[in-house]
Parts: sequence; C-alpha cells; structure tokens
Amino acid sequence: MCGVCGEIRFDGASPDVEAVDAMTCAMHRRGPDGSGIFVRGPVALGHRRLKIIDLSERGAQPMIDPELGLAMVFNGCIYNYQELRNELQGLGYRFFSHADSEVILKAYHAWGSDCVQRFYGMFAFAIADTDTGTVILARDRLGIKPLYLAETPGRLRFASSLQSLLQAGDVDTSLDKVALHHYFSFHSVVPAPHTIYNGIRKLPPATVRIITPDGRSTERRYWTPNFEPDEARADWDEQRWQHELLDSLRTSVRRRMVADVPVGVLLSGGIDSSLVVALLAEQGQRDLATFSIGFDSAGGESGDEYAYSDLIADHFETDHHKIHIGTDRLLPAVPDTIAAMSEPMVSHDCVAFYLLSQEVSKSIKVVQSGQGADEILGGYDWYPPLAGVAREETTKAYASVFFDRSHEAIGQLLAAPYHLGDIDPSWEFAASHQSAPGARTAVDAALRLDTTIMLVDDPVKRVDTMTMAWGLEARVPFLDHEFVELAASCPPELKLAHGGKGVMKEASRKLLPAEVIDRTKGYFPVPGIRHLEGGVLDMVTDTLNSQAAKDRGLYRPEALERLFANPNGIRTTLGSNELWQVAMLEMWLQTMETITKR
Repeated sequence: MCGVCGEIRFDGASPDVEAVDAMTCAMHRRGPDGSGIFVRGPVALGHRRLKIIDLSERGAQPMIDPELGLAMVFNGCIYNYQELRNELQGLGYRFFSHADSEVILKAYHAWGSDCVQRFYGMFAFAIADTDTGTVILARDRLGIKPLYLAETPGRLRFASSLQSLLQAGDVDTSLDKVALHHYFSFHSVVPAPHTIYNGIRKLPPATVRIITPDGRSTERRYWTPNFEPDEARADWDEQRWQHELLDSLRTSVRRRMVADVPVGVLLSGGIDSSLVVALLAEQGQRDLATFSIGFDSAGGESGDEYAYSDLIADHFETDHHKIHIGTDRLLPAVPDTIAAMSEPMVSHDCVAFYLLSQEVSKSIKVVQSGQGADEILGGYDWYPPLAGVAREETTKAYASVFFDRSHEAIGQLLAAPYHLGDIDPSWEFAASHQSAPGARTAVDAALRLDTTIMLVDDPVKRVDTMTMAWGLEARVPFLDHEFVELAASCPPELKLAHGGKGVMKEASRKLLPAEVIDRTKGYFPVPGIRHLEGGVLDMVTDTLNSQAAKDRGLYRPEALERLFANPNGIRTTLGSNELWQVAMLEMWLQTMETITKR
C-alpha cells in the first residue's frame, strides 16, 4: 500500500524530475516509510512506501529488474502473490525479494498485460519497459486503488491522488460541466473517466492502458461481472446460496490476512464488519484488534453504535478499542478531511473515517472493513422499490429513488455558465449502463451500476482516501472479485429478503448474535455534520459567502437563499443535507486552489 506517480514524455524532452518529486512528496502520508524516484529516457516514476509485505529494503520501489528490462511503481496488495511466486519460479524466474510487487513484475514479463487476470487483490500500477519504451497502467477490478491522469500534448502524468497532480502544476482546473451534473445527481459520485477538473481524468476500474513511445495508447476493460443466473447454479436452493456465499466470504477474509504486520478490523457494529470479525475468529484469530468510533449526539440523533460493537467485541473476545470524538475535535477535523479528499465527497462518513484512521494508525497498519456489502448484496432501501419494475423502466424507477435531484432542479441550482441546458448526461449515463445486456431484472441492473460505478467513487474511494491520509491500509473482503461474481448471479429476491442482504443475514445466524443481524440498519453517525449548527454551520456560511465563491459564481443566488433559510430541512432523495452538499464542493475547490497557488 503506497502512493505512485510518474511522467511520460512523447515530445522528445526529458521528464520533469522536479514535478515528479513534487508529486511524490505530496503523497508522503500515503507512504510514510520510504520514497524513491526512477528516471530512464522519457519515463520518470515516483513512489512513497507503506511497508506491509517484505519490510526490508529489497521491497522498496520504484522496483527495477535490469535482467527483464522493467521498472515499476505499485500501490495495493496482491493477496495470492505467494502462489503466483511459486508458479513463476516453476517457469524459471528468480526473485530478489519477498514482495508482492516483484511478483507483478515477473507476472507481466511472463504473461503480458493479461497478468491482471491472475491477480487477487487491489492494485494500481505502472510498468515501464525500458527496452521498448512502452508503459502499461492498470487498475484493479473494483477500483479499490485510484489512479488519476493529467494529459497534455507531449506528456502524460499519473498519480494516486489528484492533489499530487495539482502539486506538479500545469493542470487545466476549469470545471467539467458533465462532472458537476453527476456530482449533483449521484450523491457526489463522478464516474470515471471524469473528475471535477477538465484537466484531470481517472483510469476506469478493471482497465489496462498500454502507451507506446509515440504517445498512442489503447485501453481495454478486462473484467465485467455478469448479473444474470448461472446455469451451473440453477438447482441451488436458498440454503445452498447461503452456504456458498458465506464460504466465499470466508475465503476472501482469509486472503486479506496476508501481511508481515498485524491486521485489525474496523468494527462499526453492523452485520458486515461483525461478520468479518466472526469469520476471523472462526479461523483461529485470537486477540484480534478491533476499532469503533463514536461522536457526541446532536439534533436528537445518537452519535455512536457502541452497544452493537461492544456486543461483538465481547462475544469474540477481541482487543477492542473504543474511540470517542468530542464535538471540540469534530470542527477542526473538517478542513483537514476536505484537504485529504482527492475528489469532493458529500458523505458525513468521511470525517468519521478520517478521525478513526488517525487513531487506528497509532497502533496498527492494516485493517479489514465491511464496506461494499450493501451494493453487492442489495442492502440499501432503494432496491426493494425496483422489484417487479419492467426491465425497460429501470432507469426511471432508479432515478426516483436514488438521484439526488432532477435535471431541472440542477438547472435551478447551478448558474447558467455551469449548466448544460437541455443535455442530461447523468440520465443518459445511467440509462446506457442499465440498458446494456448482462443484467436480467431491474434490480440486477441497479445492483450492477452501483457495484461497478457508484460503489467505486463513493464508499470505496472514501475508505481509501481517509485511511491512506494516515498511512493506514484498508482491505475490503466484500469486494473480492470472486465473491462479487458469485453474489451477482444470486437471485435478487434472496438478496432483498429480510429488509436487504437477506441471504447473508440468514447465513450469519450460526455465527452472530441475533441482536446484530436483526437490528435496524445503521450508518457511521456524525450528527454534528448531518445536522448543521454552531461552528460547522458558520463554516458553511462563510465559505458560500466568501469572495472566492462569489467570483466563481457556481450557484444561483436564489438557490443559496432558499438553502440558508432552512439549513437542516432541505434534504436530497437519499437524506443528505443539501446545503452541506453544495458547500462541500465549494470548500473542496477552495482547498485545492491553495495547492495550485503554492
């Protein structure tokens, strides 16, 4: 787990080493344990290291193999690297380290860009062939690890964080109108390849990009889950599905214990993280470190779920750490949390994850987390209304329960220069995705969109960004690609049963207390932000009334007046505070501007 960056030149000039060094330095919190830069011909690579596997200097990056003529920077973890190492040794490859990064190098030499099909894990990497000048960029199937791109004539830069690209300079920071539309439609999600800035793009998940020395490139998607019944499983009954899904998750959790340092669990007290703890206990883990967070109550809303996390910690005798964050710590953390965001994220969970990660990183380097289960197994309340909806009506029904606001409402919010007129790119994006073959029902089509798009650029990005801000590696077993493939073929009615995630709830009854399984679904509670008051409300007000905001002119004045008149009463379809969503974007833009001015 690390930070990667680099520059590739196509115009005959040498790479800007100072820019690569600036990008590398900007990611020091992602990799506090070491750094390095490699320059050869038109390519420069930068790396910040967080030592998880092979703690020696033999595992340092950039990793160069002169014998094979390859250089690489890699962020992530390949959980099956030991098995692949043995296979590659059988093919005659010699290893100088015990790092999973070296396995990627050898695997690429042995199998070319198809090597990604053999990796079980999360990754974003760049490999430079120093003999041919070809560079390959790749990202894992579920987009757990990020990779941002800034391309100009004659040059391509890439980095694990958007801030790193800004730090290098020479980036077009004009606002992408399509991205703005997505942000206000999809609960702040901006699907790849877009970002808020016209000059920065994202390599999509499950994508390999091959770049030749003349600057030409090709992209291919190497994995797409199928959300249709599998004939081989046609005779499975409900009990068989429960057994198979639980066994697949058991394998996924075990894979994610691979490390040369201890691995803990972020324990919210919900069924997902509790199940991870249960499966690790089942596999013989003792004194497992678990961590929960809570906040002061506000607006009549409780700020913690300790009752459930304590129950699990006691039941499985974990080494439990209960972290309480008072209101006095919440407000100062908001600007730092925003500064850590590679893209603006509206969820109040961000502050919770940021503060939790800060505390957890003081005692451990790797944690498992329950993120992704709701998208994979149908746990959200917008899925049941889609049951029985005609396949061709999917997007209409989905938009009514998921979209934050309509195209017309976006037009009433954004000032004219930032609106697209009659063009509704968010509807078109969702409709195109949900009408494609490979999903049998409306529920399946919605789950596919959420699994491969919305999940990537909301909870997954949130967890990576906030944990890595403190040099903490988060692993997400519900996003093991084999588990996702299996769950995708599960009949939707089994997933929607019992209020959502029914098939997994029933499978968990032999492992978890009923109080956790049958509880009302909870969220990371941060009432001090969900309910805007005091210092947080002052921060929002000051931001939107600042000269920078007025000069940008992003919002219609009458729209802001409406929100300020009722700062906690106007909510999006998914229950988010509209004023917070509007302010978050402006706060993030102003924060990023401080980077570009350095």
